[in-house]
Amino acid sequence: MKLSLLVRLLLVVAGLSAGSVAPAAENLNAVRARMEQRLGSLNELKDRGAAGENNRGYLEARGAAQAADQKVIADENADRRTVYADIAARTGANPDTVGRQRAQQLASLARRGHWIQDASGAWKQKG
Repeated sequence: MKLSLLVRLLLVVAGLSAGSVAPAAENLNAVRARMEQRLGSLNELKDRGAAGENNRGYLEARGAAQAADQKVIADENADRRTVYADIAARTGANPDTVGRQRAQQLASLARRGHWIQDASGAWKQKG
């Protein structure tokens, strides 16, 4: 009887856990899809110098940004926060550390002429 109750309890907990993982996976797939769709707009912002990659892994406006540009930047950063939080949860790191590591990758992948912020906070165009 006790074993049966324990097995039922474990099945309920496993079912609840499985239910909570599926929406998170769906959410991350939606986030990634939005980020892929936004890539052309991000590159256009960076190409014209309206935005750059800061040292925390987020996109940042360079100078006065138009409302449409600000929306793209805000949407991208919201999705990056979600991804960084997910990576942090899976690896035991914190989201800030994940973002800073991603900033290093983004800086190395940046195109010539794109603005990047170094670890000390100084902005420069990639040569």
